[in-house]
Amino acid sequence: MKVKDLVQKTNCEVINEGDFEREVGSVYCCDLLSWVMGRAPADSAWFTVMGNMNAIAVAVLADISAVILVEGAAVDQPAIAKAIQQNINILRTNKTAFEAALQVHECIN
Repeated sequence: MKVKDLVQKTNCEVINEGDFEREVGSVYCCDLLSWVMGRAPADSAWFTVMGNMNAIAVAVLADISAVILVEGAAVDQPAIAKAIQQNINILRTNKTAFEAALQVHECIN
């Protein structure tokens, strides 16, 4: 499933449209950035409350398809600017990480 399909199926708010043609192969939930860097699968949708520039850097390093902010978490302007520069998709939902990840997991499978 592509990021653009994920947005249509989940009604996530688009904060930054990066590469909407990017494939999403799995889901990953975590808020500890060092953990995500070492364990998140490439091409995953990453569910987190971390909306800062460090999260965008981790998304680049881990080759994440989309950062999905859960529970309506805020994202700061420097993070959005970095996401634009790095072509990173940032989405947002009011759902919990579990609810949102389960929905995307079901769409993928």
